[in-house]
Amino acid sequence: MVSVVMPVKNGERWLEAKLNTLLELDYPAEKLEVLVIDNGCEDRSAEIAQRYAPRGVRLLKALGGGKAGGLNEGVKHATGEILFMTDVRQRLDRQALKMLVACFDDPQVGVASGELMILKGDSEEEANVGLYWRYEKWIRQCHSDIDSVIGATGAIYAMRRCLAQPLPLYTLNDDVHLPLCAFFAGYRVLFVPESRAYDAPTALDAEFKRKVRTQAGVYELIGRFPGLLGPQNRMLVHFLSHKFGRLVLPWALVALLAASPFLPGPWNLLMLAGQGLFYGLALVDPWVPEASKLKKLSSVIRTFVVLMLAALAAVSRLWRTPESFWPRPTAMGPRRPPGE
Repeated sequence: MVSVVMPVKNGERWLEAKLNTLLELDYPAEKLEVLVIDNGCEDRSAEIAQRYAPRGVRLLKALGGGKAGGLNEGVKHATGEILFMTDVRQRLDRQALKMLVACFDDPQVGVASGELMILKGDSEEEANVGLYWRYEKWIRQCHSDIDSVIGATGAIYAMRRCLAQPLPLYTLNDDVHLPLCAFFAGYRVLFVPESRAYDAPTALDAEFKRKVRTQAGVYELIGRFPGLLGPQNRMLVHFLSHKFGRLVLPWALVALLAASPFLPGPWNLLMLAGQGLFYGLALVDPWVPEASKLKKLSSVIRTFVVLMLAALAAVSRLWRTPESFWPRPTAMGPRRPPGE
């Protein structure tokens, strides 16, 4: 028995298509429970969900606390042995759930995460965000083969209900917090690329805001799971190089720039010139024509620099409240629905 847990806030543009996707999954209908959690919708999302009540969809009302509050409400009412967490926007492959649930035949598996496929974008900027995702997924596959992924893909993952613990309200990285509960209980967290969700590409400015939140969430997670930095983390080396290293790298680049003038000549001039050219290409990239060969280089550099700036901005989690990192949702959707 599987309980689908899907918090929704102002998702009317996608909700009907997503519910159809869920109900058309290649999984026995009598073993599937769909819970839609109204996270303070100001549009027609609740009305749409209620129309699916005859097909077994249950509408719940969260009392606040952001996405974490919605997940808590869904888990509290779930009856399935397995929880399937998903978001309203992404389309699912028909085999997606079946591929995840099959993993739980192994009693050592506590969480199984699917793969988010970013559809082809119209610009170099969107293509580079997709390139980053492909790199990230390669890392996750390697970690899964070794032992466990540190976290899951929020749009498509499943876990044993008995391992899910209540989330602190406004948790930034709920899709890492919940899998870590299973990981520190001794279970494996797998990456399952055969289980797929599909999403439209995002522009770099939107990706910057998302990365600030997720990187700030790493600071939050270290505070909640101090064992991440200790010997009880059996993936310690990989956590340090993957998650923690991303927080350190931008500060190392700042130190490199600050130290370069003090190198003996001519190395100081060479280092400053090289860094000036690198960051200069990032600055001028928005004005480089899409058809230009230079765009292939400048767009990649700009994407890297923006992600580094996001990691720098994430340190503000040390003094900002978690709810301040979440965007104010509106009833407006993306430029186009996923799959178009």
